[in-house]
Amino acid sequence: MSLLPHSKDQPRITNSIQSSTAAAPTKSLREKRSRLFSNGPSDVSNNTSSNHAESYFLRRENRLSAKKKAEEETLNNDYQRMYEKAVGTNQRLKSRLETSKQELSMIEDQLQRAQKGRSGDCSSDMLEAEQKESWSLKKKISDMEDQLKAKEELKMENQRLKDENGALIRVITKLSK
Repeated sequence: MSLLPHSKDQPRITNSIQSSTAAAPTKSLREKRSRLFSNGPSDVSNNTSSNHAESYFLRRENRLSAKKKAEEETLNNDYQRMYEKAVGTNQRLKSRLETSKQELSMIEDQLQRAQKGRSGDCSSDMLEAEQKESWSLKKKISDMEDQLKAKEELKMENQRLKDENGALIRVITKLSK
């Protein structure tokens, strides 16, 4: 059902619009409009239908361009919001970094003061450290002695098993003859 008048000589405008849209979807609206107006004879009814069709296409183009502008503005606003969010995050992280640097410098100062204060207690600390080291060395020596004893016992056991194995082999060879 078309709102535009048509004559028997001229095909319906809506049919030609639909066929041109289906045939070449990449053509612009202006090309479609020019092809539409060049199809029929130029009489008064065609002129009115041309005016109607032209106004329809102009309104449609205006709607499409307004829609494109709205989409572009939405995208720009999205990018702007994302940029503002990133800038805010960067500022927050920079402030956290600065506070961390300040805390680190305070801790380093405390550590240096603590090390300077312990330099007088160094002799007693060194004596304690030497005692601990001596004790650990004595423990290692006793562990090694135990391992040597175990190793000697294993060597003796191994030799005994070799001797028994040799004796068994001799018995088997005599029995097999």
